[in-house]
Amino acid sequence: MAQAKYLIVDLDGTLIREDEVVEGAVELLARYRDRYVIVSNNSTDTADGVVRRLDRLGLRVVSERIVLAGEQTVDFMRQQHPEARILFAGSEALQRYAVERGCLLVKSNADFVVLGLDPEFNYARLCVIVDQLRCGARLVVTNCDVSHPGAEGRLVPETGAVLAAVVAASGVQPVHVTGKPETLLLQEGLRRLGATPDNTVVIGDNPATDAKGAGNLGMRCLLVDSSGRAGAASLSALLRAEDAARAGELAAV
Repeated sequence: MAQAKYLIVDLDGTLIREDEVVEGAVELLARYRDRYVIVSNNSTDTADGVVRRLDRLGLRVVSERIVLAGEQTVDFMRQQHPEARILFAGSEALQRYAVERGCLLVKSNADFVVLGLDPEFNYARLCVIVDQLRCGARLVVTNCDVSHPGAEGRLVPETGAVLAAVVAASGVQPVHVTGKPETLLLQEGLRRLGATPDNTVVIGDNPATDAKGAGNLGMRCLLVDSSGRAGAASLSALLRAEDAARAGELAAV
């Protein structure tokens, strides 16, 4: 941390847990100001929606500093498959974002099924998705997280839980996954920062997504949680350790 020029910071479980701000989050973002981006496997919200949510919690962030798996999946589809017919299984916010970006959303005869965290997911919707996949549509997924940390130690089911049902029922595997540990989101974060893997540290809470994703790009990662297995028990502890390291460097000069 004392040597990091830039930070890529995870959202759920690292900065917030549902509607609770994690201890040290405000201080971390204030300290790094224009030297961080938030990179999240969130596939429900848009960046503007996350900005409003964080603002209510006392975290002041601009949308340009937020990279989300849902939005990046839509952008990927628009760039790689601009004429595709898409059955979009996701939130209304992301569906609106897809339409605004020029994607063609359909209810049948789809070329692709794009799967995000769909708050309205049910058995009927599963049947529609499976039918389209069995008829030849290809499956694109925002992220494979089974859950993310919620308030008071609860687990919140994620896109990966929905994906498990889709794969079990259809036998079809995704042809593309956007979220961590795949590298697309982290590369976009580096691009927005004008940074490189060697001068940037990833801060997260999940070894399977944050740490593995960082490792896939040769980046350093610090995990933060109270399990005793992470680099620090909290963001506050991480900041204290950074202060101590900087003080030690000054004393050695």
